[in-house]
Amino acid sequence: MDISFLNEFMVPIVAGICLCVGYVLKNIVSTEKINRFIPLVMGVLGVALNWWIQGTFSAEILLGGLFSGLSSTGLHQIFKQMTEQTSN
Repeated sequence: MDISFLNEFMVPIVAGICLCVGYVLKNIVSTEKINRFIPLVMGVLGVALNWWIQGTFSAEILLGGLFSGLSSTGLHQIFKQMTEQTSN
């Protein structure tokens, strides 16, 4: 199954902003209750940012915002695992 078509929905600006906001939430408001909701917050924030940037709302805007916002949580995990491997 080829999912490369999702690349056209990736919005790097939205992913970067969500990555930074997620990092701040994870490190400043570090409780288990908040950590559970970070992917949800990033998805909603991604949709809101993409809607604001594009100036209109459609299914593509929704998918692009969700994909970019949720990918920021995956990027955080990749960075975390890479830094843990280099420190060992």
